[in-house]
Amino acid sequence: MLEDKARELGRLIGQTPEYQAVRRANDALGDDREAVALLRKMEQLRSDAQRMIERGASPTPEMETQLDQLLEQVQVNPIYQRMVAAQENFDKTMMRVNEWILDGIQKGAASPIITLG
Repeated sequence: MLEDKARELGRLIGQTPEYQAVRRANDALGDDREAVALLRKMEQLRSDAQRMIERGASPTPEMETQLDQLLEQVQVNPIYQRMVAAQENFDKTMMRVNEWILDGIQKGAASPIITLG
């Protein structure tokens, strides 16, 4: 029964305008070859820097400069900006959902009667 309720909640979340906006923005971003290339370069630089840190070395100033430049380039991309805004709105929705779930848990824990329906 709990699994069914969780699946129903997931289905309802998937139908929210906030989730639909994230999907559209993510699809649009995926279709933008330039933005995808920039994001891949950024991820590669971050991975390289993380490996250096794990070995006890520091990322080079050139790496930091290059990462800053890539970040500046991707942040001005309107498709990327839409993706960030959509994700922020969806995150706010999920925070509210989590608050409602927590409220339900607290009320359920305080109730002497257990119901699954």
